[in-house]
Amino acid sequence: MVEFSDIKGFTFDLDGVITDTAKFHEAAWHDLADDLGIEWSAEIGNHLKGISRMASLDMILATDPQGKQYSQEEKQQLADKKNAHYRTLIATVTPDDILPGIKSFLDDMLDKGYTASVASASKNAPSILKKLELTSYFVGIVDPATLTHGKPDPEIFVKAGELLNLQPSQIIGLEDAGAGVEAIKGAGQTALGIGPAAKTANPELWFDKTENLTLNNIKKQLSM
Repeated sequence: MVEFSDIKGFTFDLDGVITDTAKFHEAAWHDLADDLGIEWSAEIGNHLKGISRMASLDMILATDPQGKQYSQEEKQQLADKKNAHYRTLIATVTPDDILPGIKSFLDDMLDKGYTASVASASKNAPSILKKLELTSYFVGIVDPATLTHGKPDPEIFVKAGELLNLQPSQIIGLEDAGAGVEAIKGAGQTALGIGPAAKTANPELWFDKTENLTLNNIKKQLSM
């Protein structure tokens, strides 16, 4: 376990850590599944957390009992349709949608001289952060278009760490999904999980909810 004094920066997942846009993703995917005649389930919704748009689509299509096959062009059209619906849903996002405790944590983080970046598979991350009025808190956002692998592959957190110009041992990564926790570990960073889904991947640090996330609480856990 690293020492608290070693930590100089943070890499953040977006959905489920900074704000809850997962509910909008699920609603848009659910509607698409209905359009395709695919029965929706809570299990499908849970498995979509933390993975890319095309990986999510493939997972949904794989549950089609009729086993209909789609060309890559057709898949892209379906993904675009879902994203257009999602963007209409997130248009209503405001700073009030920041999860409890996150704004105060970011304020304290910057005040203490830490840096942060965003490691989100969402291509809409820049627009969401702008609506939340949080863009200035981060030195950069990983562009999903530059990635060749999705979580749990560590690539996105490696790139987020490079944006900070820090060594992996100097970084704590924050995630609410098991796949994301695995990605953080694979990147050599200290994994901080939030919520029950993240706990299943055995992160080095864990909080049950975002309002318990403080620098002092992180320091306490690292000292245990």
